[in-house]
Amino acid sequence: MVKSIIHASHLSKIYRTDIVETVALDDVSFDIQKGEFVAIMGPSGSGKSTLMHILGALDKPTTGEYILDGEEVENLSDDELSDIRNRKIGFVFQAFNLLPRTTALKNVMLPMAYADIPKEEREAIAIKYLKMVGLGDRMYHTSNQISGGQQQRVAIARSLVMNPALILADEPTGNIATAQAEEIMAIFQQLNDDGHTIVMITHEPDIAQHAKRIIHIRDGKIAEDSISHQQRIIKKTKSSK
Repeated sequence: MVKSIIHASHLSKIYRTDIVETVALDDVSFDIQKGEFVAIMGPSGSGKSTLMHILGALDKPTTGEYILDGEEVENLSDDELSDIRNRKIGFVFQAFNLLPRTTALKNVMLPMAYADIPKEEREAIAIKYLKMVGLGDRMYHTSNQISGGQQQRVAIARSLVMNPALILADEPTGNIATAQAEEIMAIFQQLNDDGHTIVMITHEPDIAQHAKRIIHIRDGKIAEDSISHQQRIIKKTKSSK
């Protein structure tokens, strides 16, 4: 039986002030299985960013249940949320979130330092993943010495070093050129082929098509949950053989 990495049940997020109550997420339920590649799409204000923060253990739902790789997340303390983020989730952000005057190697080693992994082991693992994303010759360059596409490759390498249950990518191609975006998506597809579970937040339909499943969020609710067009073509081709 395929293991569920994400179980989201009736998630809601309500922001309240003295004057107004805003429902950002409204009774959202879905499961993501181990090895899936899922894109979450929606226009600005749809609730997709709120959902991303909950899935990334950066925020907690107002109501509902969220289980990540067997651990209930919604009632954890801030310290416990920090711990689960480091152990279970590899983040890839639109803005890369790299230390600017620090080498690619040290940027990739950073999550392992928080986990008290010995330095020699941290370095060996970081080198392995930098080579995997094609940056074996750039590992001693600082972040401000490499291109945006290369910085995102560093971020992907960093997301992998703790062997996370989930790779969570927030608009990963938003700050890079189209050609580089295709290269980044090819890396994600290869990682998924290798068994990694990936959830990607995007507003770009062509980028979402690289995923195997697309969840559309609108007005805080799931408007559609279906396989991608690309995946339909693959299934149709296989069935016709």
